Amino acid sequence: MNPRTHFRLVVLYVLVGALLLVLVGRMWTLQILEGEHYGKIAAENRTRDIVVPAVRGMILDDRGRPLARNNSSLVVSIDSTTLSRQEDGGEAVLKRLAGVLGISHEEISKRIRLCSPTVKRPCWSGSPYQPIPVEDDADPQRALQIMERQEDFPGVTARIQPVRSYPEPHGANAVQTLGYLQPITQDELDERESIKVTGYSGVDLVGRAGLEAQYDRDLRGDAGYRRVLVDSHGRVTGVAEEKRPVPGSHLVTSIDAEVQGVAEKALKEGIDAARKGGSPADSGGAVVMDVRTGRVIAMASYPTYDPSVWTGGITQKKYDALLGEKNNNPLISRVTQGMGPPGSTFKVSSLAAAVKAGYDLHGTYNCPGSYMVGNRAFNNFQGANLGSMNLHTALVKSCDTIFYRFANEMWLRNGGKNAKPDAKNPMVEMARGFGFGSASGIDLPSESSGRIPDRQWKREYWEETREENCRGAEEGYPKVAKTDPARAAYLKRFADENCKEGYVWRAGDAANLSIGQGSVMVTPLQLVRAYAALANGGKLPTPRVGVAVVRPDGTVVREIEAPEPKKVPVDEKVLTYMREALGDVPKEGTAAGAFAGFDLKRVAVAGKTGTAERWGQEDMSWFASLGPAKDPRYAIVSMVSQGGYGAQTSAPIVRKIWEAMYGTKDREPILDNGRLPTEVPKLPGTGTAP
Repeated sequence: MNPRTHFRLVVLYVLVGALLLVLVGRMWTLQILEGEHYGKIAAENRTRDIVVPAVRGMILDDRGRPLARNNSSLVVSIDSTTLSRQEDGGEAVLKRLAGVLGISHEEISKRIRLCSPTVKRPCWSGSPYQPIPVEDDADPQRALQIMERQEDFPGVTARIQPVRSYPEPHGANAVQTLGYLQPITQDELDERESIKVTGYSGVDLVGRAGLEAQYDRDLRGDAGYRRVLVDSHGRVTGVAEEKRPVPGSHLVTSIDAEVQGVAEKALKEGIDAARKGGSPADSGGAVVMDVRTGRVIAMASYPTYDPSVWTGGITQKKYDALLGEKNNNPLISRVTQGMGPPGSTFKVSSLAAAVKAGYDLHGTYNCPGSYMVGNRAFNNFQGANLGSMNLHTALVKSCDTIFYRFANEMWLRNGGKNAKPDAKNPMVEMARGFGFGSASGIDLPSESSGRIPDRQWKREYWEETREENCRGAEEGYPKVAKTDPARAAYLKRFADENCKEGYVWRAGDAANLSIGQGSVMVTPLQLVRAYAALANGGKLPTPRVGVAVVRPDGTVVREIEAPEPKKVPVDEKVLTYMREALGDVPKEGTAAGAFAGFDLKRVAVAGKTGTAERWGQEDMSWFASLGPAKDPRYAIVSMVSQGGYGAQTSAPIVRKIWEAMYGTKDREPILDNGRLPTEVPKLPGTGTAP
């Protein structure tokens, strides 16, 4: 044999042998080392996992009446991934579907496109891998056409799915408190590994606001799954494994549907009346709290909206309406997020601060028409000179100048303009002791903290606005000068002062703080909390809306307890003194007109009016109350932005709520023996609620 040929054969034998060894090694790896892994994959090729959704729990009021529940609806959805595999991208399918559903092809195309900053609604804000609903309440006959002709509608499904509904018992909308649901996004799926999606958007929803967001984990439940066997054509041949879903728990709240409905109606009527009287009255809130527990009984906010707008995807027009200034942002809860100066309702804090600083609780003080603070006169309402009076009458008649004096003298005593950075400010400290200037800790998201201004805040604010003020001081306000030269001159002087010394805590700042004016910002929730502390002997509660999480069979999973209340830094004798004074406000004080004819024997209401001035706007109207005065059980606060006088707008709103709760000679009371339920209601063990 030719040596060269022999060499070639040897090389070929070696190469073939090496290949055989590699093949055997690979087979040994696949069958022995990784056999279990690939066996599992092979088994999975014969099975399909289907996520079985858990029914979302209901949100119930204090008597077990549903505020948010689920209704069954026939939902038509599109799998965009399946459509994209069609030769024409699914256009023919969409056109056929549009004809069956009676919806334009253009509208369906808009609903299934993905949302982005440049895409207007309607669009799909959820995961692109979920079927997208195009009709949330389909006609059964139309849906049947789709299911019977699946070859014409690949990627289109029609299934019964639960749809969130809000029955509004007794007219209780409470939408800002309840919140709303939206499809889960891909980012949320990536972040929250515990969430399993069904592949059907109607149940793959998460809470976006209010109680739906706060208690989303409890309400959601745990999805189950079904592992089915399939043949080579994908047809189901049996069930290999199954785990039942765990339905979401119900959330029992302290909201009473009847009181909530009354509060919403009274608030709207009060705002409508203010508008008829010439006030802009653009928004408002009303809140009812149990002063002994801090439980919130009602939270009314205006303007409001219909929560059903979220069902099936919201249009750009409706979305803009919910967020736009033109409609005064109806998504915002005016109880927890609406802020403004509280006016004279704040005087309970200032009086307590003055007494703690050494002023005689039972002393006599002069109430002139004006009081000089520095080189500026601070006036009483309409410049009224009310003469000498005690602090009881000062609250009843709402004398401002007495509080200006307290604030000015304390400011001077603490060093005035040259006070040390750590100098104590009794009125600021007392206000914070009453919970103002910080979040209350309510079990709702996005609560506003309000503001209690002090030296530190003013310096920080000055640093933020100094450049703008200095520019105004130098250039003036030429645009304003064209129409209002006097105002432009005032703005220029004001800007010049703030440019040079805007960081200084002046006597005027202290005076404004004392009567809840100037830069003081308070929410209705903070105010009702402070009055609850005034009513219950000084315990500042942490508000709670949730009462208990309850399984569908009625078993209580857990009761929702609030933290131990803080103690306000006020002696009991001062609290008692102020309660007695406020008890005379509806009888002979600033709220006497609003409560004329009110049955104070049935329920002795104590309260305080507040009319707060705001630059460039009409007055903000407030009324804060508690009752029954001798043994307080509830506190009620109303606020109307640009609503005018507190006695004219907010006090009548609060009066209507008290009358509904305790009844009148012509109306049965909502309360049962003067109280609302405080125990978790017993729910039927059928998965439903009354």
